[in-house]
Amino acid sequence: MRLMIALSTAATLAAAAVVNNKRAAIDDCLRDAGVPTSTPGTSDWTIDTHAFNQRLKYTPAAIAAPTTIEHVRRAVECAARVSDVKVSAKCGGHSYASFGLGGEDGHLVVQLDRMDAVELDKATGIATVEAGARLGHVATVLVKEGRDFSHGTCPGVGVSGHTLHGGFGFSSHTHGLALDWAVGATVVLANGTIVEASATQNPSLFWALRGAGSNFGIVVTWRFRTFPVPETVTSFEVNLPAWRTNATALVKGFSELQDWLLSGGMPKEMNMRLLGNGFQMQLQGLYHGNAAGMRAALAPLLPRLGTGINATGVREYDWMGGFKHYSYSNEIDVRRPHRQAETFYAKSLVTGALPEKVLERVAEYWVTKPRSLGMGRSWYILIDMYGGPNSAITQVPKDETSYAYRDPKKHLFLYQFNDGIFFGQYPANGFEFLDGWVRTFTEGLGQDWGMYINYADPRLGRSEAQEVYYRESLPRLRQLKKQFDPNELFYYPQAIQPAA
Repeated sequence: MRLMIALSTAATLAAAAVVNNKRAAIDDCLRDAGVPTSTPGTSDWTIDTHAFNQRLKYTPAAIAAPTTIEHVRRAVECAARVSDVKVSAKCGGHSYASFGLGGEDGHLVVQLDRMDAVELDKATGIATVEAGARLGHVATVLVKEGRDFSHGTCPGVGVSGHTLHGGFGFSSHTHGLALDWAVGATVVLANGTIVEASATQNPSLFWALRGAGSNFGIVVTWRFRTFPVPETVTSFEVNLPAWRTNATALVKGFSELQDWLLSGGMPKEMNMRLLGNGFQMQLQGLYHGNAAGMRAALAPLLPRLGTGINATGVREYDWMGGFKHYSYSNEIDVRRPHRQAETFYAKSLVTGALPEKVLERVAEYWVTKPRSLGMGRSWYILIDMYGGPNSAITQVPKDETSYAYRDPKKHLFLYQFNDGIFFGQYPANGFEFLDGWVRTFTEGLGQDWGMYINYADPRLGRSEAQEVYYRESLPRLRQLKKQFDPNELFYYPQAIQPAA
């Protein structure tokens, strides 16, 4: 026994020595290259290693804190020189799987939030946005000029991670994903070169960046088209109390909802989702127009959802007011430092219309299983009305970007499942709640479903994750990974594998 303990201790010390040697080597290189860094034991290190999902904390080998493109390039070169050091770009730091910290210990984290400038060319309407800018700051700057592009409403989320894998938000049914507004990017590649990517410059790289971009380099600057913001948007809720407790009512109502969406009943100006949690079930929406237009758009749907169903909480806003309404934050113009934190497990789905048998199984699980969770758990499900014939997302040709979900019928709903705790550690047996819920959907859908990496599930194996995140785009993405990063310098546990 003593021999085994001694051997174990020796192995631990040897592993620690390897980590320390790696850290010393990368620190020396960054210092010699003149790259700003965060130092362990400082307030900067504490902020930069902060994990949004407190369930998944990781310790980097080193943190580069660049303020220029050249700093980023030199940091990447340093990682390439030091054996077995992988690179992770971190923008807002809101990855559900802590992939900005590497998804594991020992990465060189390139913390980009010191680079958050946002500038608008008024003549062209093109916004130049540094990768470390957060969505609230982007909106604040652009809306002052009467313009914006389509993106999410969580103000602390970084624009680059958001855009690289989709960028869904409460304007996406009307205007598409954030990546659909990108017209160019400046990228640092694994070989240390700085390149431009657009429809005319490195178009294959630009295709890959828009949907799977974290695998191919570090985007340091984006260029986005923008649109004039509307004068009025209207928020609303539709409460559905019977759906929360009655599986039959949920099946009937949801069937009517998906038929309405599939048939084109939801106009392009409407953005809407179904929210369910432990105390409510409601449709939430943001209509791009006034309250009268919103009521006219909903009028054909409401009687189909149940007796006495009406829109409530109707309120008109300007564009920024609508952003704030669904931001759930007192702080909008978020810049560094920002340390939002939760402890949770999340999953995602993308599906078409649910067959009746699947919907019956889903509804039964929905109204019964959460009651068994006990105290201290905070769960919700969001189902966004994503596709349909009027969706701007599904009107983009499917081969224009590497983002996989563009079919108006097959990709009708985007789901986020989230289960958190108020205090303590997430229970070891807690994962089965969401895993089991997702299975109630997928077991009856064959392969006609996918997942959205911006709601990453770190419990997926690498092969499965690649398949469900990228579907038909995966073979080409693997070829491009082989071309641009064959040695997997930009790696995380669910990263795309280079083609053989």
